Amino acid sequence: MNSLNRFLTDKYEDIILMSKKICRSSRESEEVAHFAMAEFMEHERATELVEAGRAMNFLSGTIHRSFHSSTSKYHTVYRQKGRVHSLPQSYDNRVDDNIYDMEQDNATESIQGILEDMEAGSIELWFRATLFKMYMKEDNFSELSRQTKIPRTSIAKAVEEARTYIQQQLKNNNIDYGNTYSDNRI
Repeated sequence: MNSLNRFLTDKYEDIILMSKKICRSSRESEEVAHFAMAEFMEHERATELVEAGRAMNFLSGTIHRSFHSSTSKYHTVYRQKGRVHSLPQSYDNRVDDNIYDMEQDNATESIQGILEDMEAGSIELWFRATLFKMYMKEDNFSELSRQTKIPRTSIAKAVEEARTYIQQQLKNNNIDYGNTYSDNRI
C-alpha cells in the first residue's frame, strides 16, 4: 500500500469529521469530503503533500472551497446538475397539473424497458441498471455506498454509465426525452 492510500485509510474518519466542521454539519458534508479525497488522489503532488505532512491542510482547503464557493468544481458538478428553476408565483398561464403527458409516459415506459433489458443483459449492464434504480430513489452517492458497501466512486461511475447507455438507447429508438425530465437525472 503506497503512502497516499495509507494516509487516506488512516485519516478517513478525521477527514469526514473535518468536512462536517467545515460544512457546518450540512447533509452534504460527507459527499464534499469524498469529492475532495477523489480530487486529492488525482492531484499530481498528492504523494509529496502526504510525505511533507501537509495533506490535511490541502484537503481542508479543497473542502472549504468546494462547499462554500459557487464557482467550485463541486458546485458545478453536483449542485448545478439537477437544478430546476421555478416560475414566479405571479405566472398566470399555468397548465393544469392533472393533464396527461403522453410524451413523458412514453419516455418513462421506454426507460423502464431499457432498464429491464439491461438487467437481463450482461453482469455489467445488470450492475449499472441496479445502481441506477437505487440512485433514482436515493440520489446521495454516500448513502448508497453505506447501504451497498460499494465505493461511492464506483456507484457514481456506474450511474453515469447507465445514464449514458439509456440516453443512447432512447436516441437509437428516436425517443425525445429532452424536455420530458426537468431534474436532469436521465
